[in-house]
Amino acid sequence: MKVARIAVNYPQKNSGLLYHYEGDLERGQVVEVPLGKRSELGCVVSIDESKSKEYADTPVDKIKLIKDIVPDWKLGEAELQLYEWMSQYYHYSLGQLIFDCLPHHLKRPRELEKTLGEGHPLEFVPNPTQKSIIEAIREGLGGFKRSLVHGVTGSGKTVVYLDLIKSTIESGKSVLFLLPEINLTPQFVHTFAKYLDAPIFSYHSELSDSQKYQIWKEARAMKKGALILGVRSSIFIPVSNLGLIIIDEEHDTSFKQDDRCPYNARDVASKKAQLLNVPIVMGSATPSLETYNAFHQPKQNLFEMKERAGDAFLPEIRLIDARDKSDKEEDIWPLVPQSIEAIKEALGRKEQVLVFVNRLGFANYIQCRGCGHQFNCPNCAITLRYYKRKNQLACHHCEYKEPMPTQCPSCGCLTMSHKGFGTEKIEEVLKRIFPDKAIERFDRDEIKTFKQLEERLGDFHAGKIDLMVGTQMLSKGHNFEKVKLVLILGIDNQLNFPDFRSNERVYQTLTQVAGRAGRYSQDGKVLIQTLNPENSLFQIVKNHDFHQFYQDELKIRELCDCPPFKRLAMIHFSSRFQDKLIAHVSEHVGTMIKGLIAQHFPEVSILGPRPANIEKKANQFTWSILLKSKDLAQLHNLLKSFEMNYKSMSSVSYKIDIDPYTLM
Repeated sequence: MKVARIAVNYPQKNSGLLYHYEGDLERGQVVEVPLGKRSELGCVVSIDESKSKEYADTPVDKIKLIKDIVPDWKLGEAELQLYEWMSQYYHYSLGQLIFDCLPHHLKRPRELEKTLGEGHPLEFVPNPTQKSIIEAIREGLGGFKRSLVHGVTGSGKTVVYLDLIKSTIESGKSVLFLLPEINLTPQFVHTFAKYLDAPIFSYHSELSDSQKYQIWKEARAMKKGALILGVRSSIFIPVSNLGLIIIDEEHDTSFKQDDRCPYNARDVASKKAQLLNVPIVMGSATPSLETYNAFHQPKQNLFEMKERAGDAFLPEIRLIDARDKSDKEEDIWPLVPQSIEAIKEALGRKEQVLVFVNRLGFANYIQCRGCGHQFNCPNCAITLRYYKRKNQLACHHCEYKEPMPTQCPSCGCLTMSHKGFGTEKIEEVLKRIFPDKAIERFDRDEIKTFKQLEERLGDFHAGKIDLMVGTQMLSKGHNFEKVKLVLILGIDNQLNFPDFRSNERVYQTLTQVAGRAGRYSQDGKVLIQTLNPENSLFQIVKNHDFHQFYQDELKIRELCDCPPFKRLAMIHFSSRFQDKLIAHVSEHVGTMIKGLIAQHFPEVSILGPRPANIEKKANQFTWSILLKSKDLAQLHNLLKSFEMNYKSMSSVSYKIDIDPYTLM
């Protein structure tokens, strides 16, 4: 009887389990296998294990027989190689990774709806900068090459993308276009459908299992050029005739997955392009420091677009000092008179206005004015956020909700103080000041489905909304023709965040949000309301000086041994029992890793163990260990040694995060 190695869908990290099989089997096939008392799906990684040492050491009666082969479900060689690389790089179970990423196998999926491109000729001619970039990147079409297009907001990166997509599709190849957010999909589909003579597939979380499965089936059999446009998970779609990968807003944190395997779609896309020998183009107005630094090395394809396209100019950015506040301004808080006046003038000119605040809800938390009591989540170590319209307090880390109390449970006081503000509060204040204007919100609390998102964006583009209050969802890639004024609130909270990337995140947020102003005019204006106008970062943003930010930030990163100078890995340990967790991580794990470093891995440094920034989430306590090294091989080998030597504890789980985006 023949022996195969199967990557089974379960959490245990190994090279796969051995199973007997009869008949023919190929690497990449999906099979059903017995696992304990249940059946699980697995993927064949090797079909000839009869001579392996593991097989020789295993009693024959312990090796079970494969139950069934799943029809029409086989991974291609490059596909399987990508999963194998990810499993090793991110230290994650290969079987679990594969079946986390694959759509559900359906026997009778519904027919797929797709957008057919109209193929109109382009209504614009690329300017000299765009033309030179297009020509330079075009030379690399047909083989693996990485390019970065660093263009200011409104510089016309989409024109570059569109030309490259057209060229690729006309050659009979398909294009995979990655976006950071689902809310950008309608805009790009509309633009590309107008000019491309090819089918366009959208791939995102709102699709049904049937739709996802159908896209995968069509992609595997694709013979003619098509465009697949999607969010992070679309990187795993097995496009048979792939000719180009494009990643828009490559810096965006949405490309990094938090749960399950914490991969970065940008890095996975680079590996996929390399395996398939196709070019990859990344674009951003605010590229991540690591990416920009990598492309500043010799022989890298870095393309700069320093001016806006057409007759548009970068918006004027002004700081509004929000520290001077009189009693008369209580009814307009958290806005100040200068902000109100600017909005009034813009609306008077029949323009639309965007107000950005990166917090949901009405108040960040509620506090009793009598005794100071705060309302905390019973499952997490944070205060509950207040949502006025729902009249409830809710936790944004777990599902806990409770009605807004009528009195303090500690002292009985009837007066509650609202601390901080979010989109709901700003919307209420603006509706009171401008009762005759159409004011709407654009955030996850207000917009829960893809249909609602399309309708809200459609109404705004059609001029049915005068003033839109939104979160990060507003900041990325949108082209709003009638917006000349953008107001930014609450950015100080992000500046004070205890993380080495906080400055970079604030700079990216401010630049991206500011980029929504004046994209079709010469008189765009951005107002940043702040309690800290002297901060040097604001001056860099005002001057639209990315290079100055890059140089300043690079010095800080070097001082603190952070990327791009050192690579990072974090190990998070979680348990419901705080005492057991602290003892286990401090006494056992920390000591073991420090011993391994001292003996074998001198290039790795360790910080911690220490509690996570929010130690308790959803009734799980978390402590973390941070590892740093210039030598990536030593870092990975240390993690492998840790996993080989780690003695697990029944109530404690751990997770490895390579290249973490946050140290919290």
